[in-house]
Amino acid sequence: MTTTTTPNAADAGTFRIGGDLPVARLGFGSMQLTGRNAFGPSRDAAGARTVLRRAVELGVNLIDTADAYGPGVAETLIGEALHPYRDDLVIATKGGFVRGPRGEWITDGRPAHLRETLDGSLRRLRLDHIDLYQLHRIDAKVPLADQIGTLRDLRAAGKIRHIGLSEVSAAQLREAERIAPIATVQNLYNLAERSWEDLLAYTAERGIGFIPWFPLATGDLTRPSGPLGPVSTRTGATPSQLALAWLLHRAPNVLPIPGTSSVTHLEENIAAAAVKLSPADLALLDGAAR
Repeated sequence: MTTTTTPNAADAGTFRIGGDLPVARLGFGSMQLTGRNAFGPSRDAAGARTVLRRAVELGVNLIDTADAYGPGVAETLIGEALHPYRDDLVIATKGGFVRGPRGEWITDGRPAHLRETLDGSLRRLRLDHIDLYQLHRIDAKVPLADQIGTLRDLRAAGKIRHIGLSEVSAAQLREAERIAPIATVQNLYNLAERSWEDLLAYTAERGIGFIPWFPLATGDLTRPSGPLGPVSTRTGATPSQLALAWLLHRAPNVLPIPGTSSVTHLEENIAAAAVKLSPADLALLDGAAR
């Protein structure tokens, strides 16, 4: 295992979203820049903007967000911190969730809502189109053809470049692909949670980006006393870095997006891009997490 002294997301290699949008494989997730459970205003808006700018300085050019984070808070912070955007920066946002009065997550895949919420994202992000727009959840009350068909129509209108899905099965992905090209999926996946192995394999075969949310299993894998502790001691990498490096080694289409509101933690996470794991290291990580 080796690491560089200056963290740079580019050390993770690149992946082309939709075949034409090259991004560093280690991105940044904006969910933690808002209030608790991604509800309410940022606890430190100035600090959040600093983290976003530092992420870009460290080579991150894939930033994941959603209209429901806040709601509207994370997208607004990204626009404030980073606009005008670098030419190579890809902002991926999501729609299809609304927040209840206590912050509860409520699916809403009605075509009218998806069109309205996309326009809101464009305003907050100060963009004329979204490079990657993901359906945050499939709404069981609305036919999938209506939900994906709406995004397909918005893509044809030039408001979306590529379409993605979040928390879907392989069967749902195949059904969606019959309606429109799908560039990414974003599902819960990490060293300890591997329920979507079949979906990962399918996306790798198809050249579809796989964005694992909750990549660190915060509070478990990243604790020094957790299951990665002995491997961390042996290799010199932190548990967080090992968890991210394992994801990067898992398949070439995996695009982790660890989030944080701390510049220190951001720099630690980005340093994982340069962590090289041997087959023996990977076997130890597999065994420790299981």
